Amino acid sequence: MSSDLNPSPPETTPPRRRLTREDRLRQLLDVAWQLVREEGTEALTLGRLAEQAGVTKPVVYDHFSTRPGLLAALYQDFDQRQTAVMDAALARSDATLDSRARVIAASYVACVSLQGREIPGVIAALASSPELAQIKGEYEAIFIEKCRHALAPFAAGNGIGNASLRAMLGAAEALSHAAANGELSALQAEDELFEIIRALVQRSAAGSQ
Repeated sequence: MSSDLNPSPPETTPPRRRLTREDRLRQLLDVAWQLVREEGTEALTLGRLAEQAGVTKPVVYDHFSTRPGLLAALYQDFDQRQTAVMDAALARSDATLDSRARVIAASYVACVSLQGREIPGVIAALASSPELAQIKGEYEAIFIEKCRHALAPFAAGNGIGNASLRAMLGAAEALSHAAANGELSALQAEDELFEIIRALVQRSAAGSQ
């Protein structure tokens, strides 16, 4: 009797696991960062993201709604990563000016260097509208207050002024982006930023005496 009378059951492909909303968001953000890295911020649209991620446009629109919303989510993703790195390093640091200044400098440069040339493009795009610029400003204010709190014990008197902290942030962005673009090494950028932070704290302490 022919064996064809009892054929083997056909092989079945196991169903694809449906991603949770959180996992899908993580996937879309990772693909978006890759798109910016390979093609630039101008190429980042919701339609292009859907194509690259292998999902339908409604899936992407459900998470971001608009291109500005996507850009804001990318900056938030970067900021959360930077905050987590700095918080962990501050918790391990010694209660000295040199240790705290080194943590702030190293954490900022490391996060920008890790994100490479993508983050300057995202930051530039954030300046394209008042809404996005406001989002960036809000995260900058949180970072500045975190630095103020970490450095306050070494400044004495009235603490560190907003002008000094804004100057520190400007230097941090410029030096980190120079390192990401290869103009400086990460260590050069970190060392210079460390010296700037230490100097502004020492100046604040001297001015309060």
